[in-house]
Amino acid sequence: MIKSMTGFGRGECDVNGLHAVVEIRSVNHRFREITVRISRSYFQLEEKIKSLIQDHVARGHLDVYVNIEDRREKKRNVKLDKELLIAYDKCLREMAEILNIEYDIELDDLSRLPDVLLVEEKEEDIEEVWTVVQQSLRTAVKEILEMREREGARLYEDFIHRKRCISKLLAQIKEREPQLNEELRARLHSKLQQILDDHEIDESRLATEVVLFAERSSITEELVRLSSHLEQLEESLQTAEPVGRKIEFLLQEMNREINTIGSKAADLIISPLVVEIKSQIEKMREQAQNIE
Repeated sequence: MIKSMTGFGRGECDVNGLHAVVEIRSVNHRFREITVRISRSYFQLEEKIKSLIQDHVARGHLDVYVNIEDRREKKRNVKLDKELLIAYDKCLREMAEILNIEYDIELDDLSRLPDVLLVEEKEEDIEEVWTVVQQSLRTAVKEILEMREREGARLYEDFIHRKRCISKLLAQIKEREPQLNEELRARLHSKLQQILDDHEIDESRLATEVVLFAERSSITEELVRLSSHLEQLEESLQTAEPVGRKIEFLLQEMNREINTIGSKAADLIISPLVVEIKSQIEKMREQAQNIE
C-alpha cells in the first residue's frame, strides 16, 4: 500500500533521570531531506539520528526536534594544582622580600588565586545519552510511519475511485471510436461534392484519401497506451515500495495521451469525455505529490 509523505510522531523516554523527547514533522518533498535540531553539546548524535530515520523513510522533508534534559545529580571533583600553588607562594614571598614587608598571606587567599583549584565535572557518556534518545526516536518514527500509512490508505481509495471513473469514460470513447471513420468519410465526401459540384467523384480515390486521413486521425494507439497506464497505475498503488515518482510519471504520460486523443478526435461526443478525464488526471497529479 502506498504511503503519504505527511505525518507527525513523538517519542519520550526517561532512564535514571536522563530524559529525552523527540518530535518529527514530515511534509512532501521531491527527495529525502532531514533537518535535526539538537543542542550543541549533543551535536555528535545528529548523524546517528539521520541514519535511523533513513532506514524507514524514502522521501519527504522531515524536521526532527530533540530535547535532552539531564536530571541526574552531578558528580564533581575538585583538583588542586600543587605545582601552580607552590609557584604562587614562591613568587609572593619574593615580592614581600623585595618590598620589605611581612608575608601575611592566608590559605584562603591562596585558594582564590586563578587555577589553583579546578572543579571538574564527570565527562558525560554520549553512548548512554544515545540509548535514551534512540528509544524516543524509535517511538517517534513508529508513530509517523503509522500516520503516513493511514494517509496513504486514504490516498489509495481516492486514486482507485478516480481510476474507475477514467476507465468508464474511456470505455465510452472506445465505443464511440468505430463511428468516427464513417462520419469522417461522409463529411469528406460532402465537402468534396461541394467543391467539385457537378463533377463525378472517383470513389476509389476518395476511399484512399479517407483511409489515409483516418490513419492520421486514429486514436486507437492512444487508447491502448492510456489503458495500459491505468493498469500500471493500479499495480503501483498496491505496492509497499516508494512509488511516488513513478506514479507522477504515469500521470504525466496519461495526460499526454488524453490530450492527443482530444486533438485528434475533435468530436462533439468525445470532447466532453476528454475534458472530464483530464480533470480527473489533474486531481490525481495534485494528490500524487504527497505520495512517498
